[in-house]
Amino acid sequence: MPSDKRTRLVEAAASVVHEQGFNESTLADIAQRAGVPPGNVYYYFKTKDAIGEAVVAQYALRYQQLRADWERHNDPRRRIVAFIDTNVAERDVLACYGCPIGTLNAELHKRASPLADHAGCIFADLLTWLAEQFRALGRPAGQARVLAVHVLSAVQGVALLAHVFNDPDLVTDEAQHLKKWIQTL
Repeated sequence: MPSDKRTRLVEAAASVVHEQGFNESTLADIAQRAGVPPGNVYYYFKTKDAIGEAVVAQYALRYQQLRADWERHNDPRRRIVAFIDTNVAERDVLACYGCPIGTLNAELHKRASPLADHAGCIFADLLTWLAEQFRALGRPAGQARVLAVHVLSAVQGVALLAHVFNDPDLVTDEAQHLKKWIQTL
C-alpha cells in the first residue's frame, strides 16, 4: 500500500467508487479503505467532487499509459487488438463491478457537472485514439470515427452485459468476434 496519504486516498476512492458507485460512496468509506482517519480526508480533498476529480485524473493517466503500451505495436490492427485484450485481462472485474470508466460516466452524466464532463474526456480520448488507428488503416476520417465508436460501443456493451449476467466469458467471446472482424479490415 502506498505510504503517501493522498495517493492512498485516491486509490481507495477509485476502488470504492467502482464497487459502490460515486453517489453511494462516502468520504468515510474511502478513508476506511485507505487506512486514513476520516478527518484527514478534508486536508487533501475539500469536497467529494474534488476526490472524484482525482479519481478521474488517475483513470486518465492509466489510459494514457495503456495507450503508450498499445502504441508499441507497429500495426494499427495489432494496436486495436491490444486495446481489446486489455478488457479481456479485466474480464473478472468487469463481470463483478462493470467497467470503472463506463459505470462512473453513466452515473455522473445523470447530472450535469464539470466532473461529468471531465470523466467523459476519457472516452473522448479513447475514441480519438481508436479513430487514429482506423485512419492508419486507410479509412477516411468519417468512417474511422464510425468504426471507433463501434469498437468502443462493443467493448462497453459487453462489459455491461458481463456485469449484469456476472459472466466474464461474454467479454472473451465478444473480444474474439471483434478481433476476427478487425483482421478483415
